[in-house]
Amino acid sequence: MRRTAPASTRVPAPGSLPTAGSAPAPGSDSSSGSGSAAMYDAGGQGHGRAAGRGAGSGQRDTLRTEFAFVLPRGYVDEAGVVHRDGVMRLATARDELVPLRDDRVRENSAYLSVVLIARVVTRIGTIDDVHPGIIEDLFASDLAFLQDFYRRINAEGHTRAAVSCPSCQEEFAVDLAGGRLGES
Repeated sequence: MRRTAPASTRVPAPGSLPTAGSAPAPGSDSSSGSGSAAMYDAGGQGHGRAAGRGAGSGQRDTLRTEFAFVLPRGYVDEAGVVHRDGVMRLATARDELVPLRDDRVRENSAYLSVVLIARVVTRIGTIDDVHPGIIEDLFASDLAFLQDFYRRINAEGHTRAAVSCPSCQEEFAVDLAGGRLGES
């Protein structure tokens, strides 16, 4: 037996969604529409306005959620191996709220950045299980780097900074994530 959903609960195929300014599909309720198009994935889940989709472009903007970095000094593990490259993901509201319930943060508010950084750093070198103990063992310059990196990707959405040459006053952008030895 084949089951189908009633017409009022069916999710339209992605190509059949009305666009701004087009007439609603016959039988649809146009009185509740807000005028913004919605995007649907294969499971029929709506995702708000079609970000970055120009008329006829067929392309969709993607949100970058992970950012690679290179620590200035590096994390030294128990075996003496230095781990410098890593990945930080964008923070969620939960990432910023959960540490506030942590007893270590309640006792010492300065510990908030350690717990927060540990939640959003997904990898340092070959270490995939990044926890507050690892962040505690970073050199102070590496912790400061990660705090600034966190601020940049979560507040500004990128790791670039505008700078100007002190000699010629030429303005250009540098990527603070680093990549090669000597870069920061």
